[in-house]
Amino acid sequence: MEKIAPEIIEKAKVWLSDQYDAETRGIVQDLIDNNPNELLESFYKNLEFGTGGLRGIMGVGSNRMNTYTVAMATQGFANYIKKMFPNIEQPQVAIAYDCRNNSKEFAKTTANVMSANGIKVFIFNSLRPTPELSFAIRELKCQAGVVITASHNPKEYNGYKAYWEDGGQLVSPHDKNVIGEVEKITDISMVNFNTNEGLIEYLDENFDEIYMNKILSLSLSPKLIKKQKDLVFVYTPIHGTGGQIVPKLFEKAGFNNVFTVEEQMIVDGNFPTVVSPNPEEHAALTLAIEKAKKVNADVVLATDPDADRVGIAIKDDKGEYILMNGNQTASLLIYYLLTRWNELGKLTGNEYIVKTIVTTELLFAIADKYNVKKFDVLTGFKFIADKILNNPGMTFIGGGEESYGYLVGDFVRDKDAAIACFIIAEMTAWAAEQNKTLYQILKEIYKEFGFYKESLISLTKKGISGSEEIKQMMHQFRNNPPKSLLGSRIVEIKDYKQSICIDTILGIETKINLPKSDVLQFFTEDGCKVTIRPSGTEPKIKFYFGTKAKLNDIAEFESVEKEIDDKLSNLTKIFVGE
Repeated sequence: MEKIAPEIIEKAKVWLSDQYDAETRGIVQDLIDNNPNELLESFYKNLEFGTGGLRGIMGVGSNRMNTYTVAMATQGFANYIKKMFPNIEQPQVAIAYDCRNNSKEFAKTTANVMSANGIKVFIFNSLRPTPELSFAIRELKCQAGVVITASHNPKEYNGYKAYWEDGGQLVSPHDKNVIGEVEKITDISMVNFNTNEGLIEYLDENFDEIYMNKILSLSLSPKLIKKQKDLVFVYTPIHGTGGQIVPKLFEKAGFNNVFTVEEQMIVDGNFPTVVSPNPEEHAALTLAIEKAKKVNADVVLATDPDADRVGIAIKDDKGEYILMNGNQTASLLIYYLLTRWNELGKLTGNEYIVKTIVTTELLFAIADKYNVKKFDVLTGFKFIADKILNNPGMTFIGGGEESYGYLVGDFVRDKDAAIACFIIAEMTAWAAEQNKTLYQILKEIYKEFGFYKESLISLTKKGISGSEEIKQMMHQFRNNPPKSLLGSRIVEIKDYKQSICIDTILGIETKINLPKSDVLQFFTEDGCKVTIRPSGTEPKIKFYFGTKAKLNDIAEFESVEKEIDDKLSNLTKIFVGE
């Protein structure tokens, strides 16, 4: 039996006091008596409240997601809200939760502690998408918000995401300041549990109507939806919150043939039909594609458990379903939005799009055609929300990130899969009106702007030695950058940790006006882009590869794609080996 440090045992024994419920005390005692390994994992540190909030494995202990760690985080957050809004007699927060095990309980704990601190609470009466929470904060003029979700993490996890009054996740300086307040709550006795039920108001389906109507107001082609109302869609929420909104949204929009994957419409935090509830993984769409083949669907859509990200599958020229990656879907969306805005005469020169630095450069090429302004931000949708917040005199059309997150319009300030599903459906109708599929539209985009393609490789380096290895890799790339890649010289290096952009041809350095982040990018003369980024939450280092080629004729699509795939493969070998 592994010997446990005395201070960890003492820390665990605190959880045997009557401040904790009987079930928790019983489990902790059992860990002390019989399970030293789990005791160590559960108590060796406090679950960290990071810049995005909490995320961890559920269970008892200071390093686990449970009602007590949630309550302590909420007390710290409540203290910060009251400190920042001293002139508001009764600050307001909105709270939502997803399908995960214990999500409802954690949301109720959050509501109870907020109300105990004199804060008015709007909480949804059942599970809802994360983006609807963002919308609620703005619609109800709240000062902050919380959603209980662990997004697409495995079933053992849950999380707590904190939002500010603009409807976006916490950014500087609030992120660090909230962390500071949460860290001051060192004991459960510091939490106010005197719930004020009079301050808790429940949001129901009537609020969903407001949200859905706002989404439908984004429509750029309502007449085409009526003409193409018989298009066939297959949708799955993968046991999550999207099932509450997306099918109703399609019905309200006027689409007649929307088929759901019934097994995955069942709300279940154990995600019994998938290994991982992540629409980035092909296996998560297996049942949906099987259904699509039976009903001859035009498009397959799958949202993750908290419905902020969507993956799609479309038919290729042979009628086979192929999965789009996040860059391809983002390119289709931005192309549709900007084309329609232009056709409708809505472009004034004051509009813009936003993408993350690891997302395809094709979005910027499309924006350039229409003289639409464009911004890059660091990885994380909160930075897109922050860009919208800080450009109030301009019009945000849309934006996205390669990891399947997209946003259209600015009434939500987080990636929104319900909005994305609706615009993708409308875009399908727009393509059908031209007797085209989305696949054919994508090929036309490549012919006009260049055939862009990207890939991502993640290397896992566990433990202390792994962490050191990742640091050493970044040090090596930073201090000994390549001069060329695959015979094409490096023309630009961006170092986000040093906040500098180096023009290697002219030898000129310019400042990058983004928050510092340990990210490196290399750009070659022939259009290759390599991004190297250690993960902030996992023992991983990520390599994003992008390249492009000319597609002079759509008939050459397959041969050019092979040429690009070979190039991506060779780039991968240079940086991560075979």
